[in-house]
Amino acid sequence: MENGNGNGVHKKWGFSANDEIDSASGITIRGVLNSLMNSRNPEDERPTIPLGHGDPSAFPCFRTTQIAEDAIVDSLRSAKFNGYSPTVGILPARRSIADYLSRDLPYKLSPDDVFLTIGCTQAIEIAMMVFACPGANILLPRPGFPYYEACAGFRNLEYRHFDLLPEKGWEVDLEAVEALADENTVGMVIINPGNPCGSVYTYEHLKKIAETAKKLGILVISDEVYGHLTFASNPFVPMGVFGSIVPVLTLGSISKRWIVPGWRLGWLVTSDPNGILKETKVVDSIISCLNISGDPATFIQAAIPQIIEKTTDDFFSKVITILRKSAEIIYDQIKEIDCITCPHKPEGSMFVMVKFNSTLMEDIKDDMEFCFKLAKEESLIILPGTAVGMKNWLRITFAVEPTSLQDGLLRLKAFCQLYAKK
Repeated sequence: MENGNGNGVHKKWGFSANDEIDSASGITIRGVLNSLMNSRNPEDERPTIPLGHGDPSAFPCFRTTQIAEDAIVDSLRSAKFNGYSPTVGILPARRSIADYLSRDLPYKLSPDDVFLTIGCTQAIEIAMMVFACPGANILLPRPGFPYYEACAGFRNLEYRHFDLLPEKGWEVDLEAVEALADENTVGMVIINPGNPCGSVYTYEHLKKIAETAKKLGILVISDEVYGHLTFASNPFVPMGVFGSIVPVLTLGSISKRWIVPGWRLGWLVTSDPNGILKETKVVDSIISCLNISGDPATFIQAAIPQIIEKTTDDFFSKVITILRKSAEIIYDQIKEIDCITCPHKPEGSMFVMVKFNSTLMEDIKDDMEFCFKLAKEESLIILPGTAVGMKNWLRITFAVEPTSLQDGLLRLKAFCQLYAKK
């Protein structure tokens, strides 16, 4: 076949795709969920029940507050926020987020501690970029959120996994953290409230994490995108409370608490009253990274003060009530399914991790096959645990309309009974 100039001479093109992108991204939640959606039976007329990802915004019971919607409209109509944003974000938004996060801290954050990002995912990208020095490694939780692995891998930042302990409410295995760390370890990541585990760490456990990190001379990157979404006995305690023990990078967003993941407004915050991150030039590096990346939409940044300051507690209470009820439903009904066990009742976020016993099933060898058959035969989407680092586990979200959750669990139970070994 002729290629290039039309005279029969073969032309060798001087470009090709970057193979490292594919290998770095590996298994991603989005990739697996897209494949599961594509494997559904198009002739099944029942509605698809999405228990695979944490986006409740599609369900009317989880609609965001009108205060947030009005803030966006006011910001747009003012015509003051149609231009570019400063690199670090606009000052009123940064000040508002600093004040919001300071409510739960023993010290006061400054707007200069706050860097606005395109959702929490960009905050993760920046954090991984800043520490991707030659030879460095970072410690990540298993199970966890695989975007960390993808971002670290793409930047040639070595990552090592420490386990979370299901029998201890998914606490960090701190002995494993100490065993994994060496002189090239830069930091450790925690996700609290937990994705994918639904865990909420106690003050005491977070303090032990801070003390362990200090002993190792590493910082803590605390992903608090589900901050305040707790509905059991443990209250939400931000890792920044222990910023005087160890420097903390706090990552968060309005996506989950205000149920607006598509608005893409997040933050990376230096919770570091001793100024260690300034001293070590980490803050300069964060700003340099932001100088070569995109910014969240300016009109959404401008709406932040109104969103944060005017949202009333009754909106948050309503969301928590639905999540609590849904967590009860899922925990109780999973008990009735033989091949699935739940080691720890969810206490926060929107997820629960459950163990899948493939030996009790006919013609299903592992969690991936289970989830693909479930999607095809029941139009029910559940995330295989392999996608979050735990083979033969499942991550189920309960942040859906309670009637849809009930329907989904009935389909799950029927499917498991159908494939149970006789």
